[in-house]
Amino acid sequence: MRSLLARDWKLDVDTYIPGATEPTWTPVKGLTSFERSSDDNTEEDGDFDDEEGYGSSVVTGRTWQIEAEGRRKRTDDTVFTPDPGQEKILKVAQIVGFNANIWVCWCRRDGAPDAYEGTRTVTDYTEGGETTDLEPFSFTLLGQGSPTEIANPVTEAP
Repeated sequence: MRSLLARDWKLDVDTYIPGATEPTWTPVKGLTSFERSSDDNTEEDGDFDDEEGYGSSVVTGRTWQIEAEGRRKRTDDTVFTPDPGQEKILKVAQIVGFNANIWVCWCRRDGAPDAYEGTRTVTDYTEGGETTDLEPFSFTLLGQGSPTEIANPVTEAP
């Protein structure tokens, strides 16, 4: 058996035009780190009927998030043209309220079936750096409800 490579995750954002009926999936380029995690609320469920003295816990709530970071990208054009996926996240990160949501899809590019989509809130956007740095950026996508598992849109390994 072989290990999966973390670099095979792909993140797309919907850069739809208002009134569109289908998402316009745009890749977020330049990612150097991608991590999905959950934060679970558990409650003790043990009782006197367990004669062996073992406790029992039940997950009563779960939140999850995606944390990502990378390098800001642009095209080689003379006029500054940012990466459209990064730009969508940057713009949504400046909004407050329900409009701070973004529709995203994330999947593996190596043939593994892992693929999800749904609405997320953009938070903790950072950019900048030292004078000798390539400009970094990072952000967190907070899940709203459970992630929706989908068929992986990437059908072939790279």
